[in-house]
Amino acid sequence: MGKIFQKPEALSDAITHYCPGCTHGVAHRLIAEVIDELGIRGRTVGIAPVGCAVLMYNYFTCDFQEAAHGRAPAMATGIKRVRPDLMVFTYQGDGDLASIGMGEIVHAANRGEKFTTIFINNAVYGMTGGQMAPTTMPDQRTTTSPFGRKPAEVGMPVRMAELLAALTTPGYIVRQALAKPKYINRAKKAIKKAFMYQMEDRCFSLVELISTCPTNWGMTPVAATQWVEEKMLPYYKLGEFKTPEDD
Repeated sequence: MGKIFQKPEALSDAITHYCPGCTHGVAHRLIAEVIDELGIRGRTVGIAPVGCAVLMYNYFTCDFQEAAHGRAPAMATGIKRVRPDLMVFTYQGDGDLASIGMGEIVHAANRGEKFTTIFINNAVYGMTGGQMAPTTMPDQRTTTSPFGRKPAEVGMPVRMAELLAALTTPGYIVRQALAKPKYINRAKKAIKKAFMYQMEDRCFSLVELISTCPTNWGMTPVAATQWVEEKMLPYYKLGEFKTPEDD
């Protein structure tokens, strides 16, 4: 009997360091499946972030570079401009992309750089101990907002997909989630579409993925997926916000 489910070739045999219930592993698999299906592993370069996924170069069998905190778009820009034949993607969390790297991603998108960004939004700084992030929800408790995020003091959570979609430069901007299989299937389609736009040299693309962080949220994995649906998805609407066909 033939095997119908197996590890993608783009993933290594290394055991990941992620916490139980974290959806970074789901995102990794989706990216690896897309790389395999498109047959681009030999010419793909990933840019690892500073954050929970700082060691992701250990988990893929394609080429990887490590960028300074928030500077993955700058590194991706350099690689893609020197070697436009390569498939280049950055993988960034909300601290890496929406905080210290905000300027980098906005200007890369505005320039229309032809690489792909996978943006993991789990509403908290995961690696450094669960501090409040630009994406933290109102009244969400973190180590630096023990009484909950107060919008009157620190503003509302930043919606990165909507912010980048407002640029006039053509691009593909989409938000999906990793909480349940129905969302995961849509997320894979979005990642594949983003990579295909890059293969066609069409535009910059960003795929935002709403993710869980049970450890720093202080929840079980099951409760974390429920919290995503109840608290995050009403604010972070899913869907495509911009396609190159719109421009």
